[in-house]
Amino acid sequence: MQPEPKTARREDLGRIGYRDAYDRQIALVDQRKTGQGQDTLLFVEHPHVITVGRSRDAAQNLVAPGDVEVIEIERGGDVTYHGPGQLVAYPIVLLQEAERDLHRYLRKLEEAMILTLAEHDLRAGRVEGKTGVWVGPRKIASIGIACRRWVTFHGLALNVNTDLDYFFRINPCGFDADVMTSMARELDRDEVDMAVVKDQLAGHLGDVLGRTFA
Repeated sequence: MQPEPKTARREDLGRIGYRDAYDRQIALVDQRKTGQGQDTLLFVEHPHVITVGRSRDAAQNLVAPGDVEVIEIERGGDVTYHGPGQLVAYPIVLLQEAERDLHRYLRKLEEAMILTLAEHDLRAGRVEGKTGVWVGPRKIASIGIACRRWVTFHGLALNVNTDLDYFFRINPCGFDADVMTSMARELDRDEVDMAVVKDQLAGHLGDVLGRTFA
């Protein structure tokens, strides 16, 4: 018998700067470290920004950032781009004892996106030895997580209507920029309904993480 999903919160921040979203994450992490508050799923779109993770090769993968802000951050992973049209999700989750496997947690984030893409008839999957989600040979989503006292933060970025040209300012996660794709591109549409994708992803993240994000 499956346990009842844990009650959790969903908070839609709209389009806000990366540092402001980071501050909101840390405030929630500090609450959850002491057992206070609730697990929270933050949704956000960022203005154009490039973030550099802890990978030793990350700084080498900055090609030509130009006028886009570059921020070094403590998440795992390499260099990536965030911008309008990209759905970013930050699950702030206190992992219980039976959940304390960060590799498994990361795979669950991938699974939630794979299930979301399937609702749009996009066959997505994983590439062995790599993080993120792929549609055929192209990467449609990136993941970079961090954890403090078993409270997760940072998270995932799903390219919905993303302007893919911005990826040419970096080698995204060490790959050539033309490996990146978006839902709009794969579906041959001008735009995909972000609100629909957001609701679907919230549902699937809740399912795989055993929480109800309401």
